[in-house]
Amino acid sequence: MSDRREGEVQLAFDPADSDGPRMAFIGHVRTPWQPGDAPGNVAGARKRVADEGGAFRIELADGYQPGIKDFTVGQHIIVLYWMDQARRDLIVQSPRHADAPRGVFSLRSPNRPNPIAMSTVQIVSLDVEAGVIGIDALDCFDGTPVVDLKPWIATIDAPAS
Repeated sequence: MSDRREGEVQLAFDPADSDGPRMAFIGHVRTPWQPGDAPGNVAGARKRVADEGGAFRIELADGYQPGIKDFTVGQHIIVLYWMDQARRDLIVQSPRHADAPRGVFSLRSPNRPNPIAMSTVQIVSLDVEAGVIGIDALDCFDGTPVVDLKPWIATIDAPAS
């Protein structure tokens, strides 16, 4: 791809061509966002939800429903999702919010060698039998694949003060 901003550096290879590990997506996210419309992060998504409303949910693929049997409404969970429409070939990026190009690993940009995104969200509704988890917000396009779900545990996940 040649649509780079000034200062960006493109890899000489495509990380998608790897023959490395394989993964199974466990479901998909349902959001109101489409390309060109998604907020830049989950905080921005929450602000837009407050201003505009919106419904968000994770729909599990068949067979994964028992894996959420111990989730509860009000609980926070970590969602790992695959930004399937992101570029994978930029190793240095020029984000609009920064005054200089930055290495990809110092950014939360979806454009990265392995476009895995992570957000902590709150469960607002739960249908275990159907495998549907209603969540407060998420910053990805409708239909984004879900890689994994993990409970957010304060004693483990909160940084030390």
